[in-house]
Amino acid sequence: MEFRCVATCGFGLESVLGFELRRLGMQDVQLQDGRALFTADAPGIARANLWLRTAERVLLLLSEFPAETFDQLFEGVMAVPLGDYIDRTDAFPVKGFCINSRLTSVPACQSVAKKAAAERLKRDHRSPFLTEKSGVTKMLRFSIVKDRCSLMLDTSGDGLHKRGYRPLTHQAPIKETIAAGIADLARVREDSLCADPFCGSGTLLIEAALRARNIAPGASRSFAGESFRFLADAFREERAAAIAARREAPFRAVGSDIDPEAVENARLNAKRAGVGDCISFSVSDATKTALPREALVLANPPYGERLMTPAQVERLYQEFGERYRAAPSKGLYVISSHPEFERQFGQKAARRRKLYNGMIPATLYMYF
Repeated sequence: MEFRCVATCGFGLESVLGFELRRLGMQDVQLQDGRALFTADAPGIARANLWLRTAERVLLLLSEFPAETFDQLFEGVMAVPLGDYIDRTDAFPVKGFCINSRLTSVPACQSVAKKAAAERLKRDHRSPFLTEKSGVTKMLRFSIVKDRCSLMLDTSGDGLHKRGYRPLTHQAPIKETIAAGIADLARVREDSLCADPFCGSGTLLIEAALRARNIAPGASRSFAGESFRFLADAFREERAAAIAARREAPFRAVGSDIDPEAVENARLNAKRAGVGDCISFSVSDATKTALPREALVLANPPYGERLMTPAQVERLYQEFGERYRAAPSKGLYVISSHPEFERQFGQKAARRRKLYNGMIPATLYMYF
């Protein structure tokens, strides 16, 4: 059986996500703002959860319908055969958001959608009541954009950026999915040498190493879909295949940070991710660190949002730029939200891409 699915992502990563989906063999890939639609069978849904590096969630698209009023929202949810997916004793919380629509109250929409889902499930299961006590949770998610509602079933559970290797984070860490997208855009290969002179919790280099070694980012975590009867077998089989797909690779990486605590956390995170043997970390000042000329440099320097004053950030960018130009590497991919990064760094980027690091709008500056 095939399903129409949605993979969500941060703004700016849609094209990278699209390439990922096609590499995984997904069909009918269609890119939209912050998400990609695709068609997959049960093994494909499991594979997407296990392997997508830039996606935030994988959702089954149950229905799309107009929702200009609460009555339309209620009837639209009621029209979906939810009993095909949700058992009488399953918990089915409802979450969602509204953008540019007549319906603006998210709590009110959640309440209406929950009531409609309950009525439909009672009808589908021919039962006057629902217990929600099975221990299985099947999250219904809706998005109402320009008065049109998408109703979806969440197969991921926790966001896919939660790989499981980073319980220890330094201040202002970059999101794993953003780091993976940067590694993809930098064309990290199995024999690459990568460097990060602002390594923080080590996320950029860890994601690069996972990519180089063909390690599925979700191989060490659980997913909501594993408890769904129609997906459980597919998850077991695809997880086994993902573990078997890991490869030995000559990939190497060096990371440094001025904060000794950050370096120790990065070292522990890399070990937990299974790539500690190919990444070396050290305490060093980025403005004085000699970067290998053959390295792809991936960097997330301070933005001045929380950790440093604007003047300190600008001085850091200037000194780092001077150091980099004195001994340039194979390529530099640096993400920053500072509007004057290029001027302070002292060099125009060859390419730029707008990204969001969490809720912070930023730009990836690419030098090669």
